[in-house]
Amino acid sequence: MANPTRRGDFGPGQQWPGPALISQAGPCPVPQEQRPLQEYQQLLESWFFVWPSGPDGWPLLRALGLSWLLLLPLALVVASGSVPLRHDLPQLVLAAATASVALPLLLLLRQWMGWTYVQKRLLADRVDYEESGWYDGQVWPKPLPWLQQDQLVARHQIGPVLARLRLGLTVAGLLLVAGTGLCQAL
Repeated sequence: MANPTRRGDFGPGQQWPGPALISQAGPCPVPQEQRPLQEYQQLLESWFFVWPSGPDGWPLLRALGLSWLLLLPLALVVASGSVPLRHDLPQLVLAAATASVALPLLLLLRQWMGWTYVQKRLLADRVDYEESGWYDGQVWPKPLPWLQQDQLVARHQIGPVLARLRLGLTVAGLLLVAGTGLCQAL
């Protein structure tokens, strides 16, 4: 098979090997670690940012559920320090469960910020970079093949990740608001 560069060029049962297929060799002044595709690869290799990038959202849900379960006993101990809550067990548990949603919400927010940053760099038609690290900001326009590849990666690889994160942020936010409302109602 000739060197395919798009998903549609692969036969049945073959998967797109990712952005490493198209070589980014050539006269590029951008340091390797500041190239948008390299930043995308770094996110995929990070233990923290890889949670929502799987084929399904289970690693993300497991990690968030685990962090919530680990925080719940700690939140119960902290909430039991409140005299009014100490005498009202249902409200104590509800307050602790609601407070335990805060860390998973912050983890989701951090992942959202990292993935949207890389997506914006991939979709941009120019690459902003630091040549020597002394705040000498440079701008390099992407050649058309790079731009097309970056846009494909941003839309088809990062788009689903952001959709999962958006759903997770919505659910965590709704849980936080609902728990706060129930705490006030009790």
